[in-house]
Amino acid sequence: MSKIIAVIGATGAQGLPVVRHLLSPSEDGTPSPWKVRALTRNTRHRRALELQELGAELVQGSFTDSDAIHRLFEGGVYGAYVNTDGFTVGIAAETTAAFQIWEIAQVHHIRHFVWSNLDYALRLGGYSPVYSVDHYNGKGRFAHYLEGLPNPIDQPSETLWTVYTNGPYMDMLQAIFAPFKIQKDGTRIFAAPIGDEGVIPLIALDDLGWWARYIFDHPETMTGKNIEIASQPSTYPEIVEAFKVATGLPAVYKPMTMDEYFTMWNRSNVPVASEVPDGKTWEENFRAFFAMWRDRIVHRDMDWIRSIHEPTTLEKWMKDNKYTGRRNMQLLKGVEDFKSQQTQVNKAKL
Repeated sequence: MSKIIAVIGATGAQGLPVVRHLLSPSEDGTPSPWKVRALTRNTRHRRALELQELGAELVQGSFTDSDAIHRLFEGGVYGAYVNTDGFTVGIAAETTAAFQIWEIAQVHHIRHFVWSNLDYALRLGGYSPVYSVDHYNGKGRFAHYLEGLPNPIDQPSETLWTVYTNGPYMDMLQAIFAPFKIQKDGTRIFAAPIGDEGVIPLIALDDLGWWARYIFDHPETMTGKNIEIASQPSTYPEIVEAFKVATGLPAVYKPMTMDEYFTMWNRSNVPVASEVPDGKTWEENFRAFFAMWRDRIVHRDMDWIRSIHEPTTLEKWMKDNKYTGRRNMQLLKGVEDFKSQQTQVNKAKL
């Protein structure tokens, strides 16, 4: 009999591939051992209907609503995949919600709790405010709490936990990592404030979904620890080289200072969290975001990752997605729903 995994953040960028992999047949061709119950604020949203077509059960509600979380977890749910949205509610509400979801999971005797995490940049950077990137640190703080807990693998009535640290999606090459300008001769100009040696631990969304399934399939080895995953950690010169090989199109990389880079953003002073009007701005948050990569405070063990699953390369992702360097800002659901303010690129300043 299939076991139910409740998915929070199911209609977001990573939710769709996570649900798809959870419901896909096993590698030996047998039916998946999992069913999915997905939380969504709007059960008639395009993305929710897509989940339903995959076979997911929908539960209406928000991840900040305790009553909705109780409904999501009731009725013998085995596991929870939790990906909260700091871009909507902000760092304080996201952290509060994380603890609330964990506590409700104990009430309903959830066996395996998977926290979709981002690197705790402040801690990795010695708590320097240079790395105060809210949508990373909100998740990282709760992950740090989980890492201090025992993992009761031999106690069937207790909750196992996994911190699943992923990172920037390769799909962000259609958004914040996309070329800022395409010249008349077709040359794509990539620009970033991380120098030539800053490394971004890019992950393909299909790989992200694969690892989510693997974690639930292998609790004996994947619980009680922080699983840190990437597909291809890359410098910007490596991104540009992969682009030229994959597409045959001309491209260059223009490294910039932080000040130079953010002069190209229009409306960078709007709040990064749509429901926190007096919160950190996009520029404040993303200065810290890029500082992480510039200063190389985040690392991945790619030998270990490859020993379990061969990751998607940048070239393969670009070819599979017919990537041409053009922008598509609909990756994040908050942007699609116009809840999250899009910053506009001022190409004239490049």
